Amino acid sequence: MASFSYRAIDGEGIIQTGDVDAANVVDLELRLKRMDLDLITYETVKKSALSRATRIARKELITFCFHMDQLLRAGVPIVEALTDLRDTVENPAFKQIVASLLEDIEGGLRLSEAMANHPQAFDTVFVALIRTGEQAGQLPEVLTQLTENLKWQDELASQLKKAMMYPIFAGTVIIGVVFALMIFLVPQLAITMKALTPNPPQATLALIAVSAFMKKYWYLCLGTPIVAVVVLFVLARTSEEVRYRIDALALKLPIMGPLTEKIILARFSTYFALMYQSGLGVLDCIQISEKIVGNRVLEEGLQRVGRDINDGTAITQAFQNARMFPPLVLRMLKVGESTGGLDAALLNVSYFYNREVKETMSKLQELVQPILTVVLGGILIGILVTIFLPMYDVISKTAIR
Repeated sequence: MASFSYRAIDGEGIIQTGDVDAANVVDLELRLKRMDLDLITYETVKKSALSRATRIARKELITFCFHMDQLLRAGVPIVEALTDLRDTVENPAFKQIVASLLEDIEGGLRLSEAMANHPQAFDTVFVALIRTGEQAGQLPEVLTQLTENLKWQDELASQLKKAMMYPIFAGTVIIGVVFALMIFLVPQLAITMKALTPNPPQATLALIAVSAFMKKYWYLCLGTPIVAVVVLFVLARTSEEVRYRIDALALKLPIMGPLTEKIILARFSTYFALMYQSGLGVLDCIQISEKIVGNRVLEEGLQRVGRDINDGTAITQAFQNARMFPPLVLRMLKVGESTGGLDAALLNVSYFYNREVKETMSKLQELVQPILTVVLGGILIGILVTIFLPMYDVISKTAIR
């Protein structure tokens, strides 16, 4: 199916533009007719360009799920619900996706099948949950669960963003102050130092040497970390081994490592529980969860768990054999497996880790400001003491004589 960029006119004579998938030009005209549009001009668009243009934000997905949930519960047919949503959304990319869903459903596809044509907007888990909701006749219930889960993700992302803003700002200020001191202040003080004493302490000589290097090669000092980050990013995107090592390191970092692990486990537990509640089998839940954990180490662990369960190993034992899931997860899985309430047990895991993540981030926000203030003060004092203390000693000895 090709992608077309079109210009069309609606019933009120207003020009509309957008992108749509169609088998050919005739199919394009038919699809636009269903949208009450008459085709004026069109051109073929590369699929990748359309995919980049049609990424939608999490808040728009929340709007989509809430809107569909409310209308379906009220007995509104799915086609009418999508039509209403298409006519009310403001984001052009989101509007186009909803219009495409509507066209596909009118063409005979189910909602989950239509969503699967837009992986840039609806991920594997989203589509799988919608599919199970359709099969079980519980689509509104699934949409409710998705709405709550997306709200949780949005809240967590907002907290992470808020927690990172001050460290980034303060880190930038610290780097700026250090550069200003080393490039402008220390060289001037070094001249005075050499005039007062021919043999300054080794620490002072080292500071002066570093200052001279930074002043001469400032572009290397600034450019090297940026180049290193870019190279590491490219390698992480192109090399599975590098990505695996980075993901392994991310779980071992002090403070941030345990926090990252808790966020991943909370996400995994929530999605696993939602899929299991919707009627997916354990193996299907694990297979889909492999793609959402966002960490190669844990993804590999889930693959081993899936293979063990497929070979007949009990669920709890399979997770225990992976040797990378905390005791809390194993205990909850054991309780859920023995009582038949696996979804409830995993939701408890999600609640526990979600609470811990919130508490940890709250504490980090409280600690980051004083820690960075102490770091900045320590750097300033260290630089000034290294320069001024030897000068003070020389002046004191001269005064005594």
